[in-house]
Amino acid sequence: MIDLSPYPVTRKWPPQFPDWLQLYSLPTPNGVKVSVMLEECGIPYEAHRVDIQTGDQFTPEFLSVNPNNKIPAILDPQGPGGSPLVLAESGAILVYLAEKSGQFLPPDAVARYQTLQWLMFQMGGIGPMFGQIGFFHRYGGKDYEDKRPLQRYVTEAQRLLKVLDQQLKGKSWIMGDTYTIADMAILPWVRCLIEFYDAGELVGLGKFPNVLRVLAAWEKRPAVQRGLQMPPR
Repeated sequence: MIDLSPYPVTRKWPPQFPDWLQLYSLPTPNGVKVSVMLEECGIPYEAHRVDIQTGDQFTPEFLSVNPNNKIPAILDPQGPGGSPLVLAESGAILVYLAEKSGQFLPPDAVARYQTLQWLMFQMGGIGPMFGQIGFFHRYGGKDYEDKRPLQRYVTEAQRLLKVLDQQLKGKSWIMGDTYTIADMAILPWVRCLIEFYDAGELVGLGKFPNVLRVLAAWEKRPAVQRGLQMPPR
């Protein structure tokens, strides 16, 4: 059995299965990227709930796995070379898990880089823009009298959705017939925009039928349904 006691995070979230990958997360769009990937690729893992309402993300134990105090983060006892690996940032974790499992990142160089292109599209565009809509539409920003910030992010979200809808035209997934980490990165944010931020009508999602079609197919996957519930409440 691998000794994880040198890692401070395990003092706050003791592992029941220390040989398994340890996930520190919440079922947010960024969090479920990783839990869905773990369910899809079949790597044994143990999910620990980081309660951001009570400030778990600012504790020394969590900061030992992500100094940026954001979920998700992982501690993999079976990291490269058989040594434990601590890793944060959901995009980096997706790439790591894809390479570790040999799944969901095409081996062909061209397809691989194109998949990473769409992963970056989510991280640099969809995530930040949709998150701003959430703030200005559902949270504190909704009370601002000046609606120009909200409209700015709505307009940009519509542009991004148009790009995504065009990419998905005639395709099962972002990369065609191949389901990849790009889908796992982007679709949780589309789902959040509709279900959590209640902004589907605001951005006119009905104008993007390919996005809605692929989202519906994604939500039917058994691994996705399990991953969306991890860590359990």
